[in-house]
Amino acid sequence: MNVKILDMDELAKHSRELRAAGKKLVVTNGCFDLLHVGHVRYLQAARALGDALAVGLNSDRSVRELKGSGRPINNERDRAEVLAALECVDFVAIFPELRATQFIRATLPAIYAKGGDYTSDTLNAEEQTLLKDIGAETRILPFVRGYSTSRLLEQLRKAVT
Repeated sequence: MNVKILDMDELAKHSRELRAAGKKLVVTNGCFDLLHVGHVRYLQAARALGDALAVGLNSDRSVRELKGSGRPINNERDRAEVLAALECVDFVAIFPELRATQFIRATLPAIYAKGGDYTSDTLNAEEQTLLKDIGAETRILPFVRGYSTSRLLEQLRKAVT
């Protein structure tokens, strides 16, 4: 097992230790189904905001609910392992819910990062309320144009037909 891949209780413990040491934990979340350069650049930018980066990874079930049938392409354990292999990622935790509320509650981050495909208006209201309540800063990072899993899948479909 990869030591960066943790359950929620282990991640919460690491988060408390970081806070006690005066360190800033940055968290983000997503499906990260087919990792591409847009993801890598985004995760590197998120990590640069603080002392450690924790990635909340949507479970296979929640990816299916969010993205539809045929997704995810890669299962949650494989997706977690690929994320954990990145130097900029300190921790990965798989969460079963559609929204990251429980993940945020467990980590109590200093900074919550989201990609530029989100705006303050499109962030989940419950997540926003929780982030405000815990005093976390929300940062929307620039979108890396030209890269998306959906675009990659469309290119693959065209290549086989």
